[in-house]
Amino acid sequence: MLILNTGGTFNKRYDPKSGELIVPTDNTAIDSIISVFSNPIAIEGLLYKDSLEMTHDDRELLAKTISQSDEKLIIVIHGTDTMDLSAQHISKYALDKVIVFTGAMIPFNIDTIEATANLSMAIGYARNASIGVYIVMQGVCGFYDKIIKNRELGKFEYV
Repeated sequence: MLILNTGGTFNKRYDPKSGELIVPTDNTAIDSIISVFSNPIAIEGLLYKDSLEMTHDDRELLAKTISQSDEKLIIVIHGTDTMDLSAQHISKYALDKVIVFTGAMIPFNIDTIEATANLSMAIGYARNASIGVYIVMQGVCGFYDKIIKNRELGKFEYV
């Protein structure tokens, strides 16, 4: 299994110098969560961006990285605002892999619960899913085109 870190709210931290939430170029949040797991999981940092800043080229890099990986189970940590767009883009490649997108609505650095639950659920889901592209967020799990982010409620739900 491989976790690809593209950034997003999951990873954001407060920068006391700028007074803003930033996406740091590290895997600290993911490392903290998986440190308690019994089976080691590889992590690769890829983009470290807010998903609203992701471009077509970023999605192409993600697709290329996934397709070139030897791993058959891939978790993508991604910002929630355009997670569906990236999942749709990856699905066009019809890769022979299980690809699960997850993230967080609240930064791990501010509240560890949601990010930890989402990543843990994504890992378990990936280990039991068939080939395809999925979204796992807030207890909602399924094919990427069957789950949406309800922006008014700030929650993920089934279509």
